[in-house]
Amino acid sequence: MKRNLILSMAILAAFALVSCKSTESSYKKAYDKAKQQEQAQQQVTAPVQVTPVVTPVQTVTPVTTTQPEDNSDLRSESLKAVSGTLQAYNVVCGSFKSLDNANNLCSTLKNKGYNAIIAQNPATGMYRVIATSSSSKADAVSSRDKLRATYPDAWVLYAK
Repeated sequence: MKRNLILSMAILAAFALVSCKSTESSYKKAYDKAKQQEQAQQQVTAPVQVTPVVTPVQTVTPVTTTQPEDNSDLRSESLKAVSGTLQAYNVVCGSFKSLDNANNLCSTLKNKGYNAIIAQNPATGMYRVIATSSSSKADAVSSRDKLRATYPDAWVLYAK
């Protein structure tokens, strides 16, 4: 009896495993059906031509306004020129304790077309790298504003 029970359980297990198996043909039928539906949708949907809309370009003339001079970062100190000559108002792009670092920035500014010079504050020993030097405060402020695109910490120094 035990033997019949085990044999019948084995037959049922084998039947269950065989009956759950899917065939390749059923997958192929489902794939073909999906492919036919996709082709039918492509035939129904006609391509739509889009005509580009061209709008005329409007030119905008910039409005220039005169802004008052900014004195917020005007500093004053006595300087001694290491290279070049100083004027009253100078736009400083960098300050260094090391002359080598000051020379590196000075040569970078010269490569960009500025008449850069180096000046030293004898009291502090700091080397100031000056991108532009002018006798007019307005010219110095204008130059500083242009330089701030590249050197955001640029400031105007009045040489005593």
